[in-house]
Amino acid sequence: MTDSPSQHERTQAEADVVSRHLPEGYTAEHVPPTENTPPSDADPTSPPEPQDSLRLQGGDIHREIFKIGARSKLGQRSATFAGPSVRRSSTFLPKNHVPASEQRAPGGFRRQFIQQQNRLSAASNPVTRTFVSFLALYGDFAGEDLAESVDDSVAATEDEEEAPPTETRPLLGRRKSTRRPIKPGDAGTTKSFFTLLKAFIGTGIMFLPKAFNNGGILFSSITLITVSLLSCLSFHLLLLCRKRYGGGYGDLGLEIGGSKMRSLILGSITLSQIGFVCSGIIFIAENLRSFLNAVTPGPTLPVSTVSLIAIQLVVLIPLALIRDISRLGPAALLADIFIFIGLFYIWYYDISTIATHGLHPTVKLFNPSDFTLTIGSAIFTYEGIGLILPIQSSMAEPSKFPRLLYMVMVIITVIFTSVGALCYATFGDQTRVEIITNYPQSSKLVNAIQFLYSVAILVGTPVQLFPATRIIETKVFGERASGKRSAAMKWKKNALRTALTVLCALISIFGASDLDKFVALIGAFACVPLVYIYPAYLHLRGVAKSPLVKAGDVVLCVVGFGAMVYSTAVTVSTWVRQ
Repeated sequence: MTDSPSQHERTQAEADVVSRHLPEGYTAEHVPPTENTPPSDADPTSPPEPQDSLRLQGGDIHREIFKIGARSKLGQRSATFAGPSVRRSSTFLPKNHVPASEQRAPGGFRRQFIQQQNRLSAASNPVTRTFVSFLALYGDFAGEDLAESVDDSVAATEDEEEAPPTETRPLLGRRKSTRRPIKPGDAGTTKSFFTLLKAFIGTGIMFLPKAFNNGGILFSSITLITVSLLSCLSFHLLLLCRKRYGGGYGDLGLEIGGSKMRSLILGSITLSQIGFVCSGIIFIAENLRSFLNAVTPGPTLPVSTVSLIAIQLVVLIPLALIRDISRLGPAALLADIFIFIGLFYIWYYDISTIATHGLHPTVKLFNPSDFTLTIGSAIFTYEGIGLILPIQSSMAEPSKFPRLLYMVMVIITVIFTSVGALCYATFGDQTRVEIITNYPQSSKLVNAIQFLYSVAILVGTPVQLFPATRIIETKVFGERASGKRSAAMKWKKNALRTALTVLCALISIFGASDLDKFVALIGAFACVPLVYIYPAYLHLRGVAKSPLVKAGDVVLCVVGFGAMVYSTAVTVSTWVRQ
């Protein structure tokens, strides 16, 4: 085939434009080397012999430019079959380059600009290649941008603006923003599966045996399954809102319900995370006290739970001052390792004991006196809602996330139910809140697990506190407050983090007398709105269309609100009576 006349004319026009800016006497055609002709024999009227453009300085770089003119001088068929092929060099033209002809089309310049910005902000794998990178999810807790320190991002922008101009510096500079660029996810299904397991299986699982004691083995099992089904429904509603509006949990509240709804959601996140931290502090103090009593000969040591809570501040306050959450990765990994070691030991001991001695004689199917405490503890255990949206964003194929989420919910429900039921069936009404203290205290293995488990949770507690700290800092000081440029601002933030850690310790002292009731209160008052009320309300306002779907959202909101009020009131009244 030959070039059409329009194509040939366009090629000739391009060659004419290029030739105006090229030095004369050079060509892209190969010129064999010849001996220099003496000046006396040269004809002054004859034009100079053309020379190869490769002899020019940098000739190999701009060779393609000279080939444009050489190609236009050939015939149409010659240019097609025998002419020098015009090979677009990848040295200067980046991938997905938009040619000038397309930029001249309507909207072409805008498309080229967007593609260029995407190349400049190309992102790497965001999540779950290593466990330390899993900690970045807590920086994106509930989809909020909390991980990157505002100090570093603002200072980097200011340093760039104050730097002397260079060839690579943008003419207009960057827009001042503390928000990180959106990174495309590329985590596979397997990685996301294990990430979800790590998100849901935390310290809350250790409170389930006492919850089964409070509600009875049958009622508690039914409660866990019901809470799991309702949680799946709420997660589905939240994902539908995310699919339509995008953004994190707080962004959805702002988009659908306004600034007050966003503040309400972030406030509930802060309250629930502080509750998780306080329950962990109490759990650590009780376990350390039992450990000291077991390994110390003689009478019981005069070390109270309050003293052990105060001692924990020596470790918690320095860790709370860390800005980069990824540095807490080894501590969080250690906590997860000992959680799984404890689970395997619990399964082994409980199954062997039940197989030998049968069920404990005090086991009840239903306990009418304290069953309401089971509801709050069960909701407390499903504490992974804040990481659902970040994990979905990390996937290369987010459309597969709902099915993966439901699969994980089935698995963790089986794990939770088995741990609670087996422990209660083994120890009956002797089941304690710190379930590890029920196992033989004369065993060195039990003592080792008890101590290392407590230490691991202690150094992993700042990971739970990090989202609440960043939300409060942003609310108090604003997103633009930089401690890197201002020592006063940095120490103000340090003081806030210290005060928040001390506040958690004081709350822990208040709730140390009845840990199971404290956990139930946090689950009922702080976790119920996040898991059941807010997703249904956002779906009702922003997504639901048919009357049936809207009615379902209203029912879920009413049921969630009723459960929150009833469980909170009963838990508080039970706590006061005792």
